[in-house]
Formats: sequence, structure tokens, C-alpha cells
Amino acid sequence: MKEYELEVLEQYDMEVKSTRRIRGAFFCDTNEGTMLLKETKISARRAPLLYKLLSRLETEAGFQVDTPVFTKNGEFLCAGRDGTKYMLKKWYAGRECEVKREADIIEAVRQLARIHRNLSWQRNFDDIEESFSFVGRLPEEEVKRHNRELRKVRAFIRNRVSKSDFEYLFLENFEKMYALAEKVTARLEGEECRKLFWESIEKRLLVHGDYNYHNVLMMAAGMPAVTNFEHFRMDIQAQDLYYFLRKVMEKHQWDVCLGRKMLEAYQAVRPLTVSEKEYIALNLAYPEKFWKTASSYYHSNKAWIPEKSVEKLRLSVLQAEEKLDFLEKIFTLNLQVPVV
Repeated sequence: MKEYELEVLEQYDMEVKSTRRIRGAFFCDTNEGTMLLKETKISARRAPLLYKLLSRLETEAGFQVDTPVFTKNGEFLCAGRDGTKYMLKKWYAGRECEVKREADIIEAVRQLARIHRNLSWQRNFDDIEESFSFVGRLPEEEVKRHNRELRKVRAFIRNRVSKSDFEYLFLENFEKMYALAEKVTARLEGEECRKLFWESIEKRLLVHGDYNYHNVLMMAAGMPAVTNFEHFRMDIQAQDLYYFLRKVMEKHQWDVCLGRKMLEAYQAVRPLTVSEKEYIALNLAYPEKFWKTASSYYHSNKAWIPEKSVEKLRLSVLQAEEKLDFLEKIFTLNLQVPVV
């Protein structure tokens, strides 16, 4: 650990016995247990709310979460001499949830459902009136932004005189992938999804905001620990389940059996409404990987396109059929879009 990073730790009222660097953070063995010192971009206004949320989940609901630690001056953020902001948080001696281990995945889904039952603005911030700054966006807003970027990529490639393999492949598959994107967008703009969003806001339901297997620690005993709540907001809670399901299914080639088990595990703790299921299915149906690969290309140096990018684009098209088959079997969602 560099001298200025040690100076950061000196701002906390605890004895640090040893440190170990990991990506973007340090494990710290202290007289108060294991801590994690991590670079953060969270605002000074949001940090106290994060502390309040996590401390209540920890003390009142019994969850193991990475609650921030106060500095000697009673702050949640501290800065190094280079201006980098850090946050010190409680940490746990668990192993990261393994995406290839079914038992880990199922338990992580159960834990998400348990946490969702305790996540609401009213439950955690009943003494704070201002909440409008922590509201998510309408269901269709994100996909509309993706659609606009896909059209920009198509226009850019069409105007290129000499085209690469990636560019030919993109144009060859654009129409069918964009047709799918448009169908999903139209459904997300529908009355049911918008009603679900506004009901979630009215009930002031909160989401984790980045629930993936990297943020779930499997403990030797008891329930998993859950970390990195920095993106919490008021939104449709099924958004967390959609994101986790997508991340896992991409690693399991859209395995219908595992997908069904994950939904059953969640619903055994917190049943999903018909609208929530449709919302999850529509978000999964969107050609996310096709857009993401195209976006990466558009914002990169286009003079040289790695072969890996071509393979990613090709895979995104091939997996679309697997994904729609999965959605029809799990959610009975049929968008009737030919993808091959």
C-alpha cells in the first residue's frame, strides 16, 4: 500500500494490522474485523443514505451487508492526497458466488427475494421527505436510447466505403435484431409496464441496482452476504432479478431447467405478479449483447476491429434464438420475430 493510501486509513479510528490489495480496493485486517477500503464515486449527499439503508438491513433485519464505517470526523468519505475518494466498509470472510455452481445461484436468488421484502424508502428513510432524486427511469427509456444508438451505428457503417467483416455482419443482421428491439420497446411502453413502474414508485420500493454474482458472498454458515448497494434507487424490484437472471443465463446458454429453478426459488420467498414476470421477460428479450457489441465498436478506434468483436457479434445473433426459446418456455412470451 502506498504512503498516501496509508494516510487514508489513518483517518479512521481503528488499528490496521495488515492490508492486501485487490482490484480497485484493499482488504484491511483491523482490530474491529475485516474491512474493505475501496475507491468510490458516490456523492457526499448519497453516502449517509447508503449508511442508513445498510445499517438498518444489518441491525433490524439481520442481513450481512457492507455497511460503511465512520471516519474520525464522522464522515463516510475520505480523500487521498491525489483527490481520489475512498469509503471504508465492513467485509466478510466468504467466497464469491460461483456462477457455475447451481446451489450458489439458487441461494443468491433466495437472498435477493429476502432483501427485496425489506427494501423500501418508507421502511428505511421514513424521516426523509426528499426522494425524487433516487427514482429510476420509465421502463422503455433505456431501450429507446439503445435503439437510437443502433440506428446511428447503421448509418455510420452504411456511409463507409470500405467495410470490415464486423460491419458486413452488423448490416446483415441489423433488420431482424432491430425488429426485435422495437417489439420489446413497444411492449415496455404499454400500460402494464408503466403501471408497474408507477406502482413501485408509489410504494417507494427500492432496488439493489447492481445485483450480480460478484456482489454476493457465500458464507460458511448462514445466509449470503450482499455488497455494493451504491446504485440503490426506487424502481421496479424485478429489475434486480432480471439483471441477475440475464448474467447467469448468459453463462449457462439459457438453460431452461436452471432458469425455472431460479424463478421458483425467488417466488418461494417473494411471489411475482403477472406484470413483473412480463417485465422480466421483455427485458431479457431485448438484444442487449447485439447493442453492447455495436456500441463498443462505435465508440472505439474503427481503423482496427479485433476478431474477438466479430465473434461477439456473431454469438449475440446466434444466442438470440436460444434466448427467445427460453422465454417462450419459461414465461410463455412469444414475440414472433425470426432471428435466424
